[in-house]
Order: sequence, then C-alpha cells, then structure tokens
Amino acid sequence: MRPFFSRALLSFVVTLAAFSGTARAQFAGHVSSLVINARTGDVLSESDADLQRYPASLTKMMTLYMTFQALERGSITIDDEMPVSIHASIQAPSKLGLRPGTHLGVEQAILALVTKSANDAACVLGEYLGGGDETRFAAQMTYQARRLGMSHTTFRNASGLPDPDQVTTARDLSVLARALMRDFPQYYHYFGVKGFPFRHGVIPNHDPLLGLYQGADGFKTGYTDLAGHNLVSSAQQGGVRLIGVVLGAPSNESRNRTMISLLDDGFSASGQVPLPLLKKPGYYAMAHHGAGHHPHMRRGVVLVAYHAHGAPRGLRHSWASRRGHHRS
Repeated sequence: MRPFFSRALLSFVVTLAAFSGTARAQFAGHVSSLVINARTGDVLSESDADLQRYPASLTKMMTLYMTFQALERGSITIDDEMPVSIHASIQAPSKLGLRPGTHLGVEQAILALVTKSANDAACVLGEYLGGGDETRFAAQMTYQARRLGMSHTTFRNASGLPDPDQVTTARDLSVLARALMRDFPQYYHYFGVKGFPFRHGVIPNHDPLLGLYQGADGFKTGYTDLAGHNLVSSAQQGGVRLIGVVLGAPSNESRNRTMISLLDDGFSASGQVPLPLLKKPGYYAMAHHGAGHHPHMRRGVVLVAYHAHGAPRGLRHSWASRRGHHRS
C-alpha cells in the first residue's frame, strides 16, 4: 500500500507551499551556519541561521526521512523494486544513469542518495512514495517539514535540483537532522557508509568529514551554483554529539574548513577537548601557501578538497561528474 494523503489535505499543503516559497533565497557567497547539541537541541553557535537559502541536495535528507517513515509504517519494504520513469531518468547529474522501464530497489536508492546524491534515484523514490507524482510527494515533504517545526522550508522536488521556491534555513536543517537521528536511529547508519556497489564498481560517499574528522558519522552534502557549497554534519566525541550546518560557502575547501572549525568550537564549548584530525588516504593538507592567513584553521593546517584517484571503472557517471552545475 502506498502512502497517501486525503485530497483536502493535499490541497492545503500545496497552497501552503505556494505561499511559503515565494520569497527568494539568499544566493551563494554569504555563509549561514548553526551548531547544536544533538541531544538537547541547545544552540552552541549560529550565524544568519534563519536566512532562507537554497538547500540543493540537502533536500534529500527529507526524502530519506519520508522513506524511513514509510518503511516503519509498512507502506513499503526495503526490498521493494521501484519503477524508473522517463521523468526520473532525465534528471540532471549527479545521477546513476537509470534507464526508463527498469527498476531500482529501495535500499539501493537510499544508498545512492547518501553516497552519490543521485538525483534520478531521488526522483524514483519521490514518485514511488507520492503515488507516481513527484510534485505530490514534494507537497507531502513540505507538510512533514511543518510538523517537525521547519517553518521556513518549502520543498518542490525530491532531489534538490534548482527551483526558486525550494528554500530552507540552517536552523530548519538542524531540526531535520536531529529528527532523523531521533525518529529513525535504526537507519542512521546509512549516512555513514563509505560506499556501495553498483553495476561494475563501488560508488564512494561524498561526505568530506567521514574518515577525516574524529567521530563524524553521517549526513549530507549539497551544491548548486545558486545554493553554493552546503554541508550538514554530525559528530560524536566523548559523550557529546553535535550537529553542524554550513550553507552557501564559496567552495568545498571553505565549507570543510568552516565546518571543522565550528565543530571544534562546539566541542570546546561543551567541555570536550576536540580530537585531532584523522589522517586517511585520499585527503591531504597544506601547511604553507598562506595557511596562516585563513580564518578557519586546524592546528596550522588548511584542509583542501577530497580527490578520488582511480575512480571505479564501469560506472555510468564518474565521481568527477559532480563538478556540473546541478551536482549534489
């Protein structure tokens, strides 16, 4: 049985979404941020946390919330095979390259969203949960956002691909991240997977803090030209778990540095001495080239972007495809 809403409720939600998304969001280049204690919800730091922004692929966090909700209600099962429509297959990258008329498993879709941030997989999920209509599903997403207290968020699609009325705030995204951990702890492990096998290769996780920041174990990246470089992260050190949100950063490097600095400050404010960065293959740092002039530094080292060398062969779309205008 598919999840469904009454006709009257859907009409209300669509009307609500139409009005709530009319204000245009702040473009990239101006960073909004927030750090909270995941257990208590207490705010440890914030900067323009209520400024409306474009979520980009952070939208998929709500798509996943709705998926986990449907799994718990028994409306779908983890082994369901979902049909791939023409509409889903033509979504812009990042994507799996799904062909219309084929099927995608629910668990495969979950993994595709948390690792590659695949827009075609997100659309498949949205259509499946929305009774064949991604727009209907987006209205359900907005309704669920209101129920969680995300009063400044409107969703228009399941993927986060650009729509001028699809907006959110750093504060609202912290509410969503906390709700994912609180309401569906049994599924939170998906956000921390390092990769998943697909076709003839393994798709790695795009989250830059996994394997780098001690205690980081999940959540989501997002990018479009107008949204900028977005990141929601969660990390636990000692008995303290934090959730951090960075929106609108000018680059991946800047976004990563900012998140690390904010989490460090949050752990310090919580009485926990921040642990040193992990040293893992695939990450590198510069100790020179003006590093001392960066406002967000970690023990004299400036973090730079993750690079995948020797990407798995056989994937329809490579890791590098995320450099497009509508990547995750």
